[in-house]
Amino acid sequence: MSLLFCFSFFFANRFEHPAGGYRKLFETCEELSETLPTTVTGRIPSFLKGSLLRLGPGLFEVGDEPFYHLFDGQALMHKFDFKNGQVTYFRKFIRTDAYVRAITEKRVVITEFGTFAYPDPCKNIFSRFFTYFQGVEVTDNCLVNVYPIGEDYYAVTETNYITKVNTDTLETLKKVDMCSYVNINGVTAHPHIERDGTVYNIGNCMGKGASLAYNIVRIPPTQKGLDKPRIFGKTDNYFVFVETPVKINLLKFLSAWSIRGCNYMDCFESNESQGTLFHIAKKDPGEYIDLKFKGAPIGMFHHINAFEDQGFIVVDLCAWKGFEFVYNYLWLANLRANWDEVKKAAMLAPQPEVRRYVIPLDVHKEEQGKNLVSLPYTTATATMYADGSTWLEPEVLFSSPHQAFEFPQINYKRYGGKNYTYAYALGLNHFIPDRICKLNVKTKETWVWQEPDSYPSEPLFVQTPDAVDEDDGVLLTIVAAPGAQRPAYLLILNAKDLSEVARAEVECTIPVTFHGMYKP
Repeated sequence: MSLLFCFSFFFANRFEHPAGGYRKLFETCEELSETLPTTVTGRIPSFLKGSLLRLGPGLFEVGDEPFYHLFDGQALMHKFDFKNGQVTYFRKFIRTDAYVRAITEKRVVITEFGTFAYPDPCKNIFSRFFTYFQGVEVTDNCLVNVYPIGEDYYAVTETNYITKVNTDTLETLKKVDMCSYVNINGVTAHPHIERDGTVYNIGNCMGKGASLAYNIVRIPPTQKGLDKPRIFGKTDNYFVFVETPVKINLLKFLSAWSIRGCNYMDCFESNESQGTLFHIAKKDPGEYIDLKFKGAPIGMFHHINAFEDQGFIVVDLCAWKGFEFVYNYLWLANLRANWDEVKKAAMLAPQPEVRRYVIPLDVHKEEQGKNLVSLPYTTATATMYADGSTWLEPEVLFSSPHQAFEFPQINYKRYGGKNYTYAYALGLNHFIPDRICKLNVKTKETWVWQEPDSYPSEPLFVQTPDAVDEDDGVLLTIVAAPGAQRPAYLLILNAKDLSEVARAEVECTIPVTFHGMYKP
């Protein structure tokens, strides 16, 4: 039986998970050789005629060697197809170099986010020694997201490698090195895609004195795939880049890795005194705005939305209070522990919040010491200091102890970069995903869908063709239900109240997925 809550019930009703069914999210599964039928309950909306595509880890060990971090398992692509009111399911591992070589050699061959790849034990001692000094072999394990570039689709992680895939067959087509096109070391797995198909992303490169520099990448919609993206250096007219205290130490990344056997996690450091920096750039022409905006230290992995209003930029995001790196709590050993141990570990982690920051675009030095924000609907403030910097204090839109509103989604097609009302998210209960949430960012009203021993994924919003209201649409999420007769299903929720519209159950387990898209 589904449970629907609203208002303060979000805070009061928390499921406990003593049976530990969530462990199934982090177990290896096999790919499929053919599509599976599903058992449909309810009625699949007639406007769903495409595919739900999802990416996540599906292989959590190779031979006797385990992967250690949530972001280490090898990339598995999932697809639910909608046709004539029926749904089928298919999945296939992406044939990255990391995956193919691991399967061939039956060991971890390329270092992942939290797992170091040791040299081949079959090599002699001299070969193994020189292997350490051949430099960093960056992973192409594209387990995070999938998105279109021109007419093509790419599975991605956050290194310089992306992988072209056939979204009909899930076949792997081509490994692409973004360094061949633009001066970057890596790009995010979370691009902005405009209504005309233009793709914007942000990448990092080596700056002066071995520092980290950032580039905004623009790929025009007329391109058939990758050709020559533009770099320079997102509301309708601005880019907002939030620089948190956690950064990669490039010197450690480039040297200590190959000498001492570090993984990516070992190369992150937190600058406890920096705080959080907010950078603004004009979209057209592409130029940096040299104003200093700063706030208290936070961790941040997902923006919700940003928009302009009366000379201000309003930025909504999912924050983790403090300077500690949240990924320290996503080791698989932590996530697979018994429920009491999971909660105990999460109690030490930063507190999650949904925050709204307001950035004034018109800043004058004579206004030092007073709140520059004049928008009537927010308590967020911006105060200029004597050194010319502006201190930002956020409005908290949602907060509940150890309950995160994460992997956020909005009606992106119509309201991305615009003043909006509703956000949807995956609810993390001490880092375990066990609910789907909706938040009214204007009134702070919340809605929740939840079932016992059920573990959903990021909800994707699909708008109804004749939509009038912002929340006229459905949410698509994959739910793991380990104790059920059919241990996983695609769930379709009414985006207005999170009531169930339909579900399509499959007779196989489905591990955790991170991000994806609905392809009409």
